[in-house]
Amino acid sequence: MLCDFYGCAFFMKVTNGELTMTISNIFPQLEIPNTLAAGPGPGNTDARVLARFASAGIADHMHDAVLKGMIECKFMLRDLFGTKNIHTFGVAGTGWSGLDCMFSAVMPGDTVVAFSNGTFSGIDALTLRMKAATRDELAQDSLNPKASSVTVIEVPHGQSVTGEMVDAALKKHKPKWAFMAHWETGSGRINDIQGFSNACMKHNAMGLIDAVSSLGVEDFAIDDFKGIAAWASCPQKGVMCLPLTYAPVSFTDQYIDVLKANGSYTYCHHPIMEARHWGIVDGQDVEKGGYHRTHSGYAVAAFHEALRITLEYGLSQRADDYVFHENALRQAVISMGCEVTSNMTSLIVLNLPGDLSGREMELVQTCRAENFGIWPTLSSPVQVRIGILNQLTQSAITDIVNRFAVAMNKMGADVNIETINLGLEIYYKQAIAAE
Repeated sequence: MLCDFYGCAFFMKVTNGELTMTISNIFPQLEIPNTLAAGPGPGNTDARVLARFASAGIADHMHDAVLKGMIECKFMLRDLFGTKNIHTFGVAGTGWSGLDCMFSAVMPGDTVVAFSNGTFSGIDALTLRMKAATRDELAQDSLNPKASSVTVIEVPHGQSVTGEMVDAALKKHKPKWAFMAHWETGSGRINDIQGFSNACMKHNAMGLIDAVSSLGVEDFAIDDFKGIAAWASCPQKGVMCLPLTYAPVSFTDQYIDVLKANGSYTYCHHPIMEARHWGIVDGQDVEKGGYHRTHSGYAVAAFHEALRITLEYGLSQRADDYVFHENALRQAVISMGCEVTSNMTSLIVLNLPGDLSGREMELVQTCRAENFGIWPTLSSPVQVRIGILNQLTQSAITDIVNRFAVAMNKMGADVNIETINLGLEIYYKQAIAAE
């Protein structure tokens, strides 16, 4: 007999005259509401991408259509990255999966200089310390190894990594590898990618770049940066796909040669082995990929559509639109009395007005409770982060601004929302008139 008690299902039966009960935690179907993702990422996935995900047939992961989609994705990724690198493909998972794949060539004892100016480049630096640590160094502190071969340059919160910083550090330490995040969403700062590449070439270091937040948002071609040997990004920011699809990566021939010579302590995220499933074998494109690990036909369909949308939009146009709409948001929050400290074009990082200072986390939690997904910074000092990923319209920016203004007023601010909206109207009308 099946019964229900306080939301749990339980079975009752009689055995040899005794009543016994077995409880089974079968919960109601999970309902997740729509949320305006207005943080550093993930952003709201395009409805067309979700449609392709949902409409994909139940297919074997080695089905010809799935493999065809993967091969087409690698060619679209080369266009998006702006590269002729053969080893350009997607790593199943989030951006961390792509980064782990990129770092897989770093071996114990390798010399590394890593630049950290926020939460995520800091985690990247920790990953590199784990990869380069010796067995003894790992044994001493396996979760936070102090690898003697790795130098981490800590740049103060809210500041960018400059070419001069990179040049000085590489000149001093002469590393095999150098690492930097292109855009650091922990603090909302853009770092000097050209200066980094130049310094890597000058000091004979192989550059590794975290492009998680910049790919698909800024207009750049990776082949223009000759000092950088490997790039890793993510699916859920500029590419605007589901978080658990494919993290774009791209490796130069130099990187692959080093990997072949030295090996890697991984199977799953081994760049050469991963590439085979995408139809890249022995540095050549082949007609059909071979098995490496199980891929999802749903994820392939979604990723394929996200890349199509990005390329149809045009990277140059999208980059311009991010600049344009970020400026509208920036002006609006400044007019509310906030101080903006970021220079990214997909994300605003701000300090609240003086009378609300110290209540940043409270404001974020209030907004999230109303399905308005803004974020705090994940390191001190706590700031507020408001993102515009896939929100490149006047109506979307106006919605974000109004939700934020209402939340501030609930905390005691005196924001004149009518005046704020008038400022947005003027900004967009002037832009239309200028066209």
